[in-house]
Amino acid sequence: MRFRSDPAGITGSIAPLVTPFTDAGDVDHEALRTLVRWQLAAGSHGISLGGSTGEPSAQSIAERAEGIRTVAAEIGDRVPFLPGTGSAKLAETLELTAAARDAGADAALVITPYYARPTQEALYVWYSTVAREFPDLPIVAYNVPSRTAVDIAPETVGRLFRDYDNFVGVKETTKDFEHFSRVLHAAGPDLLVWSGIELLCLPLLPLGGAGFVSALANIAPAAVAQMYEAAVAGDAQRAREIHYGVHPLVDLLFVETNPAPAKWLMKERGLIASDHVRSPLIPLTENGQHEVRALAAAAEQYLTPVALAEVTA
Repeated sequence: MRFRSDPAGITGSIAPLVTPFTDAGDVDHEALRTLVRWQLAAGSHGISLGGSTGEPSAQSIAERAEGIRTVAAEIGDRVPFLPGTGSAKLAETLELTAAARDAGADAALVITPYYARPTQEALYVWYSTVAREFPDLPIVAYNVPSRTAVDIAPETVGRLFRDYDNFVGVKETTKDFEHFSRVLHAAGPDLLVWSGIELLCLPLLPLGGAGFVSALANIAPAAVAQMYEAAVAGDAQRAREIHYGVHPLVDLLFVETNPAPAKWLMKERGLIASDHVRSPLIPLTENGQHEVRALAAAAEQYLTPVALAEVTA
């Protein structure tokens, strides 16, 4: 939890892990540990678990809490850990955020409450409640309107940032790039903003973004981390080369519903033992498999070698 007192250090490529399951559908904790070691060996600057890519809504609160404990223990204090702790229910959100705090998380990523479509005032009350409950834990809003049917407004983010010292940032997963600029304008340059949209990760940095939480890091963590490092080092040519080079891999992720394509490819490459996804998702179809193979081949040089998974803690 060494980054908890200085959340400004949570920058770069924060890899949002898939949740590996066994073929029987149980959470595979040993595979989770392997994925953490692989991410660290590949150069990821931080780890997240329990965002959309991790299938949180298909897991119980107990399962999610145990996954957080597994990942936190494997990371130690080597890189920041930013687990997703949000739910559509406030009581569950508070329970899971407490579990993350106790496990040593550096910050909590709290999704906007989905399905209910709360007003902006209701969202302010929601995040205020979480922030007050955990005054010593940095809170990060997770805005993903395509999945939640609600969009937290820049003005609401700015208001929360001004009112609560521990409300430190937002993960923006919206293709409305103007929204990124308006959020930073409303809150000021000290707000931490990460992109959750793969092809907006690089463009966000010149606006003052802190980094990205990109599902692409599940199959190409080294490339995603190197793109960030090149950008902040002023090597715009190298950063753009990676940005455009990984386009086929970005398309690969969304051949069918994320994370089914990534999990299938990870299994094919020997990184996880099963590509199981929980209902209502289904495994990648045969047509999807053909598309994923072709797209992976088109950008094979950007896929991170699986051999790094053999690195021990």
